[in-house]
Amino acid sequence: MVIEKSILAIITTNNEKVAGGAPIFNCQDFDELQKTAANLEAILDGIAHALSDEVFIIVKH
Repeated sequence: MVIEKSILAIITTNNEKVAGGAPIFNCQDFDELQKTAANLEAILDGIAHALSDEVFIIVKH
């Protein structure tokens, strides 16, 4: 199975701003948010996008 065009993960420091069917990773601060996004980007073979200072998503194009 090949996954195309989907949100693979959501990374946040503010759990009140996110919901949905993708896995959600909660972080304590912005540094942890960036490190987690970079690691998940590599692990999931996706692209990290910052939606705000509190929310990143990992997508597959």
